[in-house]
Order: sequence, then structure tokens, then C-alpha cells
Amino acid sequence: MTAKMQQEQRRSALEAFLAGVERRALVMTQLSCGDPDQAQDLLQDAMAAFVRAYANKPETDWPPLFHRTLQNRIRDHHRRRAVRRRHLFSFSPEQDEDNPLENLPGRASEGPEQRLQLADASEALVQGLARLPPRQRQAVLLRIWEGLDLAQTAQVMGCSGGSVKTHLSRALQTLRAKLAEHWQ
Repeated sequence: MTAKMQQEQRRSALEAFLAGVERRALVMTQLSCGDPDQAQDLLQDAMAAFVRAYANKPETDWPPLFHRTLQNRIRDHHRRRAVRRRHLFSFSPEQDEDNPLENLPGRASEGPEQRLQLADASEALVQGLARLPPRQRQAVLLRIWEGLDLAQTAQVMGCSGGSVKTHLSRALQTLRAKLAEHWQ
């Protein structure tokens, strides 16, 4: 295989990776910063930085490296906000066909009452996630939403695996308590 063909395959793989992670990463970023426009800017900045720094790394390394880059951009954003003394606005998810919470399997066969209950539960989950402390929210989104393993999550968060487990456990305990009425 020629070098040009390898380069083209690499570029295609990178584009497919970014396209696959984009929507979930946008939701994560919106939950973290609260402003859809700023979230889009942060995500685009993180994607560009990821491509510049890690495009030549093995594909298996891309998920934790991308999320580490994204989390660094989010932390930088919060630092700038604190310096400027701006207030953090609450996240209000857009209800559109691209919302991953609205595209759960089996949705088409449900009746209106079940879909309404699921929509209420989804909204409560999003609000619950938005109210979690940042490290707990980060642990939930990386481990459960993104499916990163413990070591990858610890690498992204810059902490030990034990800390990831602690943050995740506390977050799940809080979410279970706040969302119990939706799963009775």
C-alpha cells in the first residue's frame, strides 16, 4: 500500500472517529458549560487541538486522548469564567431528533404515555447530571455515557482509578436518590 493510500485511510478513520463522538461530546460539553453556543465552540476547539496533537497516535488511543483534550478545554473555559466572574447558566437541552436521550431503542413502539414518562425521566436525568459536582458529572459521562474503561477514565480525569470509582459511586448515589420517582 502506498504512503498516500495509508494517509487517506488514516484521515478517513480520524474523520469517522470524530463524527462518531461529536454528538455525545457536544452534550457532555453543554452539561459542563451550560451554553450551547459556547459548547459548540469548545468542542470544535477540542477537536482541532486533538487532530493537531494526536492524529498520528494509534486509533485505540484516540478515545481517552480526545476526552482528555475536551476536558482540558472545559476546565480552561471554567477558569476563564471564574476570572471574568460570569454566572453559570443551567443547561436546557434542545428537544430535536439529534438528542441522544430521545433516540433510545424501542421508542417507536411506545405509546404516548410511556414516551411522556420517558421524556420526563430524560429531562430529570439531564437536570440531575447538570447539578452534580463537575468531577462526579465527568466520571458518569466518561464511564457510562462514553463507555471508557476505568484506566482510560482515570487518565482523562487526571486521577487514580480509586478516585474515579469514588466520584462515580457518589454521583450514582445522588442520581438514584433524585431520580427514584421516575423508576418506580
